[in-house]
Amino acid sequence: MYTKLNAVLETVDAILVTSPHNMRYFSGFSGGEGAVWISKDKRIVYTDSRYTESAQSEASDFQIIETNNWMKEVGEAAKCNAEKLAFEDRYVSAAECEQLKKSIGKTMLAAGSEQLEKLRMVKTEDELKKLRQAEKISCRAFEYILGVIKPGMREIELAAELEYYMKKNGGEGISFDTIAISGARTSLPHGTPTDKKIEKGDFVTMDFGCTFEGYCADMTRTIVVGKASDEQKKIYNTVKAAQQTGLDFIRAKVTGREADASARAVIEKSGCGEYFRHSLGHGIGILVHELPNLSPKSEIVLEENMVVSCEPGVYIPGVGGVRIEDMVCVKVGGNENFTDATKELIEL
Repeated sequence: MYTKLNAVLETVDAILVTSPHNMRYFSGFSGGEGAVWISKDKRIVYTDSRYTESAQSEASDFQIIETNNWMKEVGEAAKCNAEKLAFEDRYVSAAECEQLKKSIGKTMLAAGSEQLEKLRMVKTEDELKKLRQAEKISCRAFEYILGVIKPGMREIELAAELEYYMKKNGGEGISFDTIAISGARTSLPHGTPTDKKIEKGDFVTMDFGCTFEGYCADMTRTIVVGKASDEQKKIYNTVKAAQQTGLDFIRAKVTGREADASARAVIEKSGCGEYFRHSLGHGIGILVHELPNLSPKSEIVLEENMVVSCEPGVYIPGVGGVRIEDMVCVKVGGNENFTDATKELIEL
């Protein structure tokens, strides 16, 4: 992936990568400790003795320098080879930035986080393959959990069952902390699992996903344990219709703002507009939240092979909420949906 940096290297002499996810993306090194230096004539991974063997295996196109002080090594490289150095300004603390400035001397620092993030937006075929597999494992976890959920089960147990299934069936890890909430707590868009026991008549919302070879899955389903009330059916069907509208709209050459507006209009027409409390979606890749955003302010134009979520929701305090989320790959004229789990209202 380091070849994607050629355009950035037209404006700077070198790029310093320090975030674990971007180190893995641009070099292949997954250790997460150290730094990656990329210039037109040098590609270096700096790391300590705990990770040199794995770095040599994973980053075969890079020189591996074993060090306990990568900041000093980078400083020497900058002084000799770079008048202008791009760095990940969004992932460096103020103290680290001051230390870096001292290390590199007169070399100028240039903000590079946004440039690197944009380079990850359009996925390669290899990336798409990994994303499909991550979502496939996650969808199978949802099918499994439907046979496990029952009244009296604690939310935290439900989250653990989902994570165990994914890791046992090919998942590398989890994409993010699993959301598994029930009853009135489903009005919390990012609620965390607790000791609350699931009761008959509860909405249960599960937002989860595994990683596969470094790439993230993300999906959400909401079900009812027992028979759904008329109010629950109305909320669910509103969100389902909004999600389908969003899915029908997402395609190359539309903006994130336009995609968001398409689904939001359905919820607003239902009278629940004030209860849709987040954007329609976000990019997914080596991070579960990355560019592009599908939000009211996003002017990013979607391109083929960007992967995004489509996840409208309605959250009513004291009542509960519903979110339905799929992960799709943008195509010309439409999209490819990686999420094959049913979206019919399930009453267990």
